[in-house]
Amino acid sequence: MKINEVIEVARPVSQVWELFSNVPELARCLPGAELTEDKGDGVYAGKVSTKLGPMTANFEGEATVTSDAAARTGAVSGKGADRRGGSMGQVKMQYRVEPIEIGTRINVDAEVILSGAAAQFGRTGLIKEMSNRLIAEFVKCLDAKLAAANPHQAAAVAAPEVKGLSLFFSSLLSTVTGFFKGLLGRKPKD
Repeated sequence: MKINEVIEVARPVSQVWELFSNVPELARCLPGAELTEDKGDGVYAGKVSTKLGPMTANFEGEATVTSDAAARTGAVSGKGADRRGGSMGQVKMQYRVEPIEIGTRINVDAEVILSGAAAQFGRTGLIKEMSNRLIAEFVKCLDAKLAAANPHQAAAVAAPEVKGLSLFFSSLLSTVTGFFKGLLGRKPKD
């Protein structure tokens, strides 16, 4: 599944890039993510807990983060396994941070590959809707970190816990509503 997002924040590009360069702090804004070890050279071990409706997946694995400060670009390549549920996940992401009139734009292009039980949700379109909601939480956290008065306050900001069942049902409702709006908006065939 491909995910392309454009995030705009009303903060200076230098401040946003500084946060994106601090992987442990940035990871605290990803709902369900936890870094467990900095292995050096841009390699991090961690966990991502995701509640997909009635299913909970706890992926453990590694990610490699590279960046180019001059171009303000970076890449993340990671993979992990949910040993209990038998699911596997991979992500390849590229991002670019650029100045715009109101502040900063962050362009994100990612490819997510799921296998096992978690892959069933990718077929229904719910993963895309749920990722939109998780990105919204990420943006709120990012903005709060950037608005903090000092580093101590910024360090206290973290993404809220993901409430899987409510996230699942709100995503399902949004998907179904979009489907019916599409049906109602179509003109009948002659």
